Amino acid sequence: MEKKLYLLLCIMLLAGGCKRTMDDFLTRLPPDRMTDPEYWTNEQAVRTFAWGFYTNYFSGYGSGWTWGKYFSGQSLNDDFAPTAPSQFTQNIPASGGGWSFGYVRKANLFLNRIHLATMDDAAMKHWEGIGRFFRGLEYASLVNRFGDVPWYGKVLEETDIKELYRPRDPRAQVMDSVLADFKFAAENVRKSDGEPGLTINKYVVLAYMSKIFLFEGTWMKYRENNSEKAKQYLEAARWAADKVINEGGYTLGRGYRALFSSLDLAGNQEMILYRRYETGILTHALMSYVNTEGQTGASKNAVESYLCKDGLPIRVSALYKGDKTIDAVMTDRDPRMYETFVKALRLNGLIGQPSTTGYAVQKFLNDEIKDKLEGTSMLNPTDAPVIRYGEVLLNYAEACAELGILTQADLDRSINQLRSRQGINMPALQVVGVLPAINGQVYDDPARDQTVPAMIWEIRRERRVEMMMEGIRYDDLRRWSKLAYVDTRTNKDINLGAWIKKSDYSSKLNVVLENNASEGYMMPAVQASSQRIFNDPKVYLDPLPLDQIKLYKDQGTDLKQNPGWN
Repeated sequence: MEKKLYLLLCIMLLAGGCKRTMDDFLTRLPPDRMTDPEYWTNEQAVRTFAWGFYTNYFSGYGSGWTWGKYFSGQSLNDDFAPTAPSQFTQNIPASGGGWSFGYVRKANLFLNRIHLATMDDAAMKHWEGIGRFFRGLEYASLVNRFGDVPWYGKVLEETDIKELYRPRDPRAQVMDSVLADFKFAAENVRKSDGEPGLTINKYVVLAYMSKIFLFEGTWMKYRENNSEKAKQYLEAARWAADKVINEGGYTLGRGYRALFSSLDLAGNQEMILYRRYETGILTHALMSYVNTEGQTGASKNAVESYLCKDGLPIRVSALYKGDKTIDAVMTDRDPRMYETFVKALRLNGLIGQPSTTGYAVQKFLNDEIKDKLEGTSMLNPTDAPVIRYGEVLLNYAEACAELGILTQADLDRSINQLRSRQGINMPALQVVGVLPAINGQVYDDPARDQTVPAMIWEIRRERRVEMMMEGIRYDDLRRWSKLAYVDTRTNKDINLGAWIKKSDYSSKLNVVLENNASEGYMMPAVQASSQRIFNDPKVYLDPLPLDQIKLYKDQGTDLKQNPGWN
């Protein structure tokens, strides 16, 4: 009983990552006193306060019925084909909408209070780095959604009216401050601090730095046309990823699917940071969705993005068998396809849990417990990656390509590491001049978006396949200025699924095919009114809530709405 209580208290603070004594918890001050000066006495107190940031940023698979960022069947992207596609924001919210600076204040308060604690200089710099890392994460999220935001670099009091209601600072100015926070953290956060994979260390900081500044660098390139800032941020992303590769000691896991369905990720050398779950204490519902419920299936477009096992796209490879059966679709393809999707169609009206497209996902399914109580409902105990080495490798390759400095050596230490993973063993991607090649054969995918260079297209494909359904696709499309891909009218393949012939199945089959045909591609969203339309670039940024604009106006400040939302 004592062991379970201990674990419960740990998970409440870190989702499974702390190793504290019971007396530490039983003598803790109430949460409403954790901001008082008398609380901040030593490093132990500082560490305890820091746990309060973790679940906000490192949600993993979520908890209970609430999902994290992984596998949302209603995600606004081109990987899924739901019966009712999620839509772009249509209206300005009256309040809320994510415009909140509570965690900025919390990070600033943390940075202010840690100097009251008794610690040596190295420990003080470590925790200042942790505070600046969290502040950087929060501002990166705010900038991602809203663009320009006011920068607050210190704790404000209620009487600081002028500062509280200051105008928005330019996006690049804010992200320069975020970059400064990350650089400080990268230089001062410890290489090891606590249980590996469950607490922030230098390499967690660097991994997120590569992720955030790849986003910002490509946003500046494709959305802002700011080549100077794009170069600065992409170089920061490349530098951070290079540090992880050279110094972090991480390697790729032995199996691909095991990264997402394991009961215990401890010791997995690909996990830079993960979230631990425990039966009866902290569980989630993600695995149940691919086990006992009907699914939103992968789109035809997503399935066709997988290469054949010779490393060539389906429209180039002689190995491609077509798409008239599931066996044909999955023969001689990138093995990550088999790790991600079931090798059988699941159709509505027949035995089993249906998929909207026939293509069913198994990436998050643990076969060992799928028939047990733990494998159903909200009781799933499988651990969740938060940020993994594979993503850092992808960040490195893309940053190099976007900077125009990509070499074969860069590909060999990044994308080709992913392709040579045990159980995958795909041919190495080569660069010949500036073009992609396999075994010396230059190729160009006929399905390529002609506005995207061939090598960058292949790097983006690798990212899509390696991180399929991991919650990053929407932001990738935004930073590439490619939200037009998710329009179901102009990109019909994202509203299609498997090809079937109705007469091959029983009369219980309940699916709609394209053009109401008797054979053809499944069409999940049938009604014209349910189609997703992209026709206004304003949706690249979220609107500011109306109550905040009025509140600022009442204080004599003009809080400018994002373009197009007026």
